[in-house]
Amino acid sequence: MSDSESTPSPATDVWTVRRILDWTIPHLKKHGSESPRLDAEILLAHARSCQRIQLYTQFDSPLTDEQRTMMRDLVKRRSAAEPVAYLVGHREFFGLDFRVTSDVLVPRPDTETLIVEAIERLKSLSQPRVLDVGTGSGCIAITLALNCRQSQVSAIDLSAAALEIAHQNAQKHAVADRIRFLHGDLFSPLAMDEQFDLISSNPPYIASAEIETLQPDVRLHEPRSALDGGVDGLDVIRRLVAEASRHLASAGCLLIEIACEQADAVTQLMAANGNYADIVVLKDLSKQPRVVRAIRKQ
Repeated sequence: MSDSESTPSPATDVWTVRRILDWTIPHLKKHGSESPRLDAEILLAHARSCQRIQLYTQFDSPLTDEQRTMMRDLVKRRSAAEPVAYLVGHREFFGLDFRVTSDVLVPRPDTETLIVEAIERLKSLSQPRVLDVGTGSGCIAITLALNCRQSQVSAIDLSAAALEIAHQNAQKHAVADRIRFLHGDLFSPLAMDEQFDLISSNPPYIASAEIETLQPDVRLHEPRSALDGGVDGLDVIRRLVAEASRHLASAGCLLIEIACEQADAVTQLMAANGNYADIVVLKDLSKQPRVVRAIRKQ
């Protein structure tokens, strides 16, 4: 399916679903994809405007010229390390579909660790006030609004473009009327005395020097501002820990996603702050430290 190929004419040279996949999977693997079959199937389903599962029942179906041209472009861009989520414009998170663009971080399964804990903390509260700091695509705020329908949710981001994507996702999931979107740096858009029962954040936490060691699809395409946490990766986390306590209600919960190697440093920051109790590190499905939870002292 190279650019130099002409449109096939013999029946044996027809580009079917099966043939496209057979060509694309090794091609993407050769160009560094860690999940070439999944990538190929997602891209082909997108080019054909069908569900991925339908590919398996239509292996012998030929692609139209328009579909083949679109697939060729998608594969070319994926081979240059552009994330699949950006190519197809969406990503699944916690069973929900979210629109994503290069203005927002691609939602990842690791963040579901934070979601599970937040839902557990909120389920016993009546009309809990929830704040998501650095909301990006809005995946945390929207997922919590959908799973904790009694909650009152606010979401903050420094990027106006990210907030627009988050608002579109909230509209898609019919919770836009229950989420307040605020533009600003961390807690700056809030009133000084505004408090919440739960504050969540998936902040930038990659050390600056480590950015260049990330996979090309992350390093070259995802927003650096959502990744770079400064020299030790803790610049934003330090500010979160320092400032969150004044916006947490008594016994309110703070949840921060971290890099696995930061667990000790972040728990020490919280302990040294003096306003937090019950500081716990939560592990993800890979048994790696992923979220630090702390409770505001009463």
